[in-house]
Formats: sequence, C-alpha cells, structure tokens
Amino acid sequence: MGAVENSLRGQLLIASPVLTDPNFFKTVILVAEHTAEGAMGLVLNRRTPAAVADAAPHLVGLGGIDASVFVGGPVDRGSVFVLADFEQPAEAGSIVLWDVGLLAQEADQELFEAATRHARVFAGYAGWGAGQLEGELDEDAWFVEEPAESDIFTADPDRLWSAVLRRKGGQYAVLSLMPDDPALN
Repeated sequence: MGAVENSLRGQLLIASPVLTDPNFFKTVILVAEHTAEGAMGLVLNRRTPAAVADAAPHLVGLGGIDASVFVGGPVDRGSVFVLADFEQPAEAGSIVLWDVGLLAQEADQELFEAATRHARVFAGYAGWGAGQLEGELDEDAWFVEEPAESDIFTADPDRLWSAVLRRKGGQYAVLSLMPDDPALN
C-alpha cells in the first residue's frame, strides 16, 4: 500500500455532530491503517450483546479477551478482527500504535495467549476508499485526537465519545454534553 502524507494510523477519529450516518453516531474509531489506497479502523465504543463464545468460539478460553463482541464498523460484519495489547509485539499481524495491534489470521492460539495482555473481538470494520476519509475530514465529519492508553480497551465504552471530547477541551468539551437527541436539549 502506498504511503499517504499525514497518515492517521494510530489516531482516534471522533464522530462530529455533522456526521448523520447512524453507523457512526457518537463513535470513536481507532485508525488501524491509512494509506493512499484508503483507510481502515475499528469502532471502539459499540459493544454488542453477543458473546465471544457465540461469535468466535475458537477464541474462547484465550487469556485477556473481553467477553463481549464489539461492532468494528459497518463493513463486512461477518469478519472477525482481534485487537490486542501485545506483550510480545512481534507476534502481532500488524502494530497500530505502541504495543497494540491486530492479531494475524494464522496466529497460533497458544502463542497469542502468551504474547498478549488484553484483547477485544470486533465484528466488521470501518473502511474508506482512496481520498474518502480526507474528504470527510474536510467536511468536519470527524475530529482527530491522539489516543490515551485507557481509550483503546476502555472499561466504559458507552462514555468514550464524551470522555475523549472532554479531554480535547474547549468547544469539544461543550459538544461532549450533547444528548443523543439534540431536540431534547
């Protein structure tokens, strides 16, 4: 994949109020890849009622995996992605930032368990074609923010959108108070 100037790999995309697509309302996305061909990321704050045991039974029993499956995005929801904090980053399929990366499809489960501290399972992903994400950024659909370590595997995903905006400060902190239905404000 070709390099892109100012790659957002490892950054958070925070949905702005102008983004009306219900798939992305109040979402926080970790950008896992960003090249000239497009971008791919995982929504960090959409836990589902589905259990990993039901959606990806082959992953049950591996240490550090959250019990719930998260919606990674609207693209290819039949695919499973595992985002992990790797104690041994060389075991990752690809590193996104720090020691956090994606599990390789062909990863050995015993090696995975020994190589990771924490992991989360995602169904699907968020994806953008060439220039699409840049266009959405120009339209102010997303705010970009450096992640804090606590954002990636937050224990409170329902509050992540507000927490990241508050941390960003200023006008963003005010937006963090926005109700789900602004008509109720």
